[in-house]
Formats: sequence, C-alpha cells, structure tokens
Amino acid sequence: MASGKPIITMTGITKVYSVGGEEVRALDDANLTILEGEFVSIIGPSGSGKSTLMNIIGCLDVANSGTYILDGQSIEQYSEDELARIRNKKIGFVFQNFNLLSRMSALANVELPLIYQRMHLSERKEMAERALDRVGLSDRSSHKPAELSGGQQQRVAIARALATSPAILLADEPTGNLDSKTGEDIIALFHELHRAGDTIVLITHNEEVAKRAQRRIRIMDGRVSEVSV
Repeated sequence: MASGKPIITMTGITKVYSVGGEEVRALDDANLTILEGEFVSIIGPSGSGKSTLMNIIGCLDVANSGTYILDGQSIEQYSEDELARIRNKKIGFVFQNFNLLSRMSALANVELPLIYQRMHLSERKEMAERALDRVGLSDRSSHKPAELSGGQQQRVAIARALATSPAILLADEPTGNLDSKTGEDIIALFHELHRAGDTIVLITHNEEVAKRAQRRIRIMDGRVSEVSV
C-alpha cells in the first residue's frame, strides 16, 4: 500500500534525440511522481516516448534536462558505473522476453543480481529461494528455462527482480509474450506483490493490462498525464 513517501519524482524531464539531422523530443518537460507502495501503469502507443521514460526511470539513460529523484537519491551527474550500482540495488527489471540464461537453473538465474552485489553464497541462496517462493515456484528451482512454461519463466524473471529487495519493480510489457490466461495470472501475481508492499511500475501499450493497475499514467508525444478513472 502507498505510504505517501515519493519513491520516484521527475520534474521537467526532457530527452532529445537527433535522428537524421532532425531533433526528436522523446520526452517533453515530463513530470511524474510515484509513491512508495503504489502499483502504477504507464501506457502509450509505439513511439509515444514510453521506452525513453522507462529507460530514464530504470537509470539506463539520463535526461538532457530536468531532475530525477529515485528513493531519495538524485541521479543526475552519476557516472555509468554509479548508475549500474543504483540499477542493481534499487530497481528490479522484468522484461517481455524474460531474459533468462538458458543453461542455468531457475535458482541460479534468480541469484544473478545477488552475485553482482558480491553477496555471500549461503545468504545469496537463501534470498533467491525466498524470491522463488514468493512467486510460487519453489518446486521448480532446479529446472532450466526450457523445462518451464512461458508463465513459469516470467515468474522466475519476477523472482530475479525481487531477489535484491529493490525500491521498485519495473516491468516492461510483462504479459506481451504470454497468452491471455497466463497474462492474467502474471497480473494477479503483481497484485499479490503490491498487497505485500512492493512498488510496481508497469509499462504497456495494452489498455486492458493498464486498467488493472491502481493508477494509470498516459504518455503521448513525450508528454505525460494522469488518466482520470
């Protein structure tokens, strides 16, 4: 549940790309506040600027102007290495195509971000097992991705995102590669995680998926606005 404390505060965020000599404003003076414990969807069609917004939220890119405060930390002026550390500590990424390593077990995949944090083996295993348990896959920990269904693979990916206890879960079209029934199951899991206190930001072009969030933000031509219920 939302605590009232902002976890994401973006003010006047502008991102400009040069494409074939033309200036493209992917984000145009965007303002966004997300509170700790909220479940927010960001919806927009292809080319609306939502991928750029996601990359900036996820510290994969930085704005040309404006300020971005993530969990009390202003992320402007950070080096690539510092941004990588913030990403690993503060953000749990969930992708459309799962991004699991095929030769590794579910448990080993979930452990990966903890390895990057140089966590001790026994603690790492314990945290990875706990994350798999949260997504209902304790009994599949030794299975490789090819031995799992699409929905199970996405659950492993969500467990991996949860393993570091991040400030936010950032999910990019997490149901995009799943059939509608499996997609429903994944959205239900996000609701379960949200009820347990996780902050979730879900990026989608699908109105039906977006409606399932607690709050909807629309992005169009780089401009961000609240969707009234």
